[in-house]
Amino acid sequence: MADPTYNALFLCTGNSARSILAEAILNRVGGGRFRAYSAGSQPRGEVHPLALALLREKGEDTRGLRSKAWDEFAAPGAPVMDLVFTVCDSAAGEACPVWPGQPITAHWGIDDPAAVPGSIEEQMRAFRRVHEVLLHRIELLAQLKLESLERLALARRLREIGKS
Repeated sequence: MADPTYNALFLCTGNSARSILAEAILNRVGGGRFRAYSAGSQPRGEVHPLALALLREKGEDTRGLRSKAWDEFAAPGAPVMDLVFTVCDSAAGEACPVWPGQPITAHWGIDDPAAVPGSIEEQMRAFRRVHEVLLHRIELLAQLKLESLERLALARRLREIGKS
């Protein structure tokens, strides 16, 4: 019997940096166990150029990455999500659409690297730091035996990862 594939959605307001990074990282680190997506409550309409540059630098696949509205994943015919993560505090506080399938949700808040002022080098350092934090959290997620965890225990564990 094949292992299940879990759909995970990363949400942010603009869907141009943090959620995009998380999507790309989980699609690689998840090793086929996960299919990651990202979306925003008020998508900017484009992926931040430094996010794309960093992902390419790290060898992540950037094909298909785009800034999109979270309504896309609440519409009929959308993939049913097993896990939904907010990666910014403002998205966590907004009224989200109703997700089909009652996914487990967790808040993995992290500062927005796109909001860092300064030189390109200073901004890229912020993007690298966010990438490191997300990579750490996603590696912990990928190590979980999701199929053997009871729903409440899994929700608690995902929240704990978000604090790491």
